[in-house]
Amino acid sequence: MGIESLIVFIIIGAIAGWLAGMIVKGFGFGLLGNIVVGIVGAFIAGFLFPAIGISLGGGILAAIIHATIGAVILLFIIKLVKSS
Repeated sequence: MGIESLIVFIIIGAIAGWLAGMIVKGFGFGLLGNIVVGIVGAFIAGFLFPAIGISLGGGILAAIIHATIGAVILLFIIKLVKSS
């Protein structure tokens, strides 16, 4: 993975984490936390979506949507664990 790919990966993670924080009210972890949530969310969605047969296509926009959905799932899980 080149430095350009790493930068794009971090930017997509940051955008996805921020969007997920906006969707799941009350959960924002700051810039670094949002990047981590977005990246972990992308991995979750990358594992989950092919397993259930969902494909969003390619490109930056699809990657952001993909990572955001995964990050929202992650934040819901965190919210459930923290509330119990």
